[in-house]
Formats: sequence, structure tokens, C-alpha cells
Amino acid sequence: MEFVVITGMSGAGKSCVVNSLEDIGFFCADNLPAKLIPVFAQLIKSTNEHERVAVVTDVRAGTSFSELFDAFDSLCELQIPYKLMFIDADDNVLINRYKATRRKHPLQTGFESIGAAITQERKLLAHARAQADYFLDTSNLSATQCRVRVLGMFSADEHKQMHIHCMSFGFKHGIPNDADFVYDVRFLPNPFYIPELKNLTGLDSAVSDYVMQFDEAKEYEDHLTKLIDFTVPLCQKEGRSQLILAFGCTGGHHRSVTFAQLLYNHLLKNGYSASVSHRDILK
Repeated sequence: MEFVVITGMSGAGKSCVVNSLEDIGFFCADNLPAKLIPVFAQLIKSTNEHERVAVVTDVRAGTSFSELFDAFDSLCELQIPYKLMFIDADDNVLINRYKATRRKHPLQTGFESIGAAITQERKLLAHARAQADYFLDTSNLSATQCRVRVLGMFSADEHKQMHIHCMSFGFKHGIPNDADFVYDVRFLPNPFYIPELKNLTGLDSAVSDYVMQFDEAKEYEDHLTKLIDFTVPLCQKEGRSQLILAFGCTGGHHRSVTFAQLLYNHLLKNGYSASVSHRDILK
């Protein structure tokens, strides 16, 4: 049985993650008190009805959330392997989401503001965040992009091997918080200043051909593929469940998209479980 425990910041998008997992065959349970996780896991295992299971536990469960790592110890005693997934978003994003939905933060009672409640929640979740096998930052993701990332993590044929996600982004929109490695391609000539390429993206052959016509781009690609080919097996050996490679240019439309696609295709060619997304391509 594949058993995933999902936790994270309130308002970060755990519901979207659960919906995506259900679409690929996971049996999911939401808002489960931490102390009941081992009981639930043992019950599901005994029925032998579900091969892929996910449970959500967070601060909504109250004081029992502090028993999360005791629950993990119990899972180990029961010989039930598990993975921990943490869903996060920037504080300002979380505040705006609560304002937009007019929902109350689970910890807001007793605090002067949503921001104060979020700060307290981060303290409570700090250890879980540090121990997570999977990490997803939804700050700049739409619901569709969130779904793509989740499916990339869990729907590969060999879903138990490390999954590699290639992402393009624009530095002017901020560096992705969940990136493991960040590669800067702003030193390359910018297609933005070519009138016929300005409104295209790195997904268009005219742009990618322009970017890759320069010797420095070809040499950088060669160095990158060698570095990634060296790094990925070491991360696998360490037992990593996912790896996020982020490629950045100024706006996230041209050069970064080109390189994210190139390295994504390289990883697929070499037999890795990989996916690609372009965070800022529509901005």
C-alpha cells in the first residue's frame, strides 16, 4: 500500500491536491486527527481494498496535531511505509485567499489578525515542513497548474521512483520557493527585443531556435546536462522523492521556457520520470 500523509498551511490548496489524487485512484480522507492515522492505515491495510491512500491532517484537528510524529512512529511499528507531503504558500498569498473567500482561519480565534494566526501556524508546522518527502508551493499556481504538479509527482508508471519537475519562471515575479536548483539564463540574448519574437514564447520554435543559435547557449546547455546527469543519481541515492529544477529569465516567457523544455526532454530521453511547467508564461 502506498500511504501519503498530507499537511501544510491552511489555505495553501490541500483540497486541490486531494481532488487531484482522487482522480488518479487514491482513496483520500480529509481532516483526520493525527492520533487516528495509524488506526486508519491499519484498517485500510487489513481490508486490502485500496493500494493508494492519502490522508490530510492539519491544525484543524486541534491539539492532536502535535501527535503527528508519534503517529509516524506507530506507522513504522506497524510496518506501513508512508510519505509526508507539505503544501505551502507565501503569507501574503494566504492572507489574500482568506480575504477573497471570507473564510476564517482555523487558528484566528484569540489572534488579532489573519497574519498573526498564520505566523503561529508556521511555528506549529515547522518540523513537519522540514521533514517532508514532497513539497509543493502553490503561491503562483492556478488550480490547473497545481493539478499538473500533483499528477506529475504521483501518476508516473514507476511512481515510487524520484520524480523530476522542470519549471520556467521570471525573476521579476520572484524565485520559486520550492525549487531545489535554480539556473539563471538571463545572460543570454533576449528575444523580447526582437519585434517578431516579443509576443511569442519559448514553446514556439522561432524563439527556441533564436535562443539556441548562440554558441554560449549551446555551451551552457552542454554544461547543464552534464551537471544534472551528475546530480540526479546522487539525489536518488539520497532517497529523494522529488526534485525541482527551476530555470529563470527576466519575464519567464522566452529563454527560461526554452531551457526548461530542453532539460525536460533530456530527462525523458534518459528514462527519468519528469514533467514540465511554465509558471509565468501567461503573465
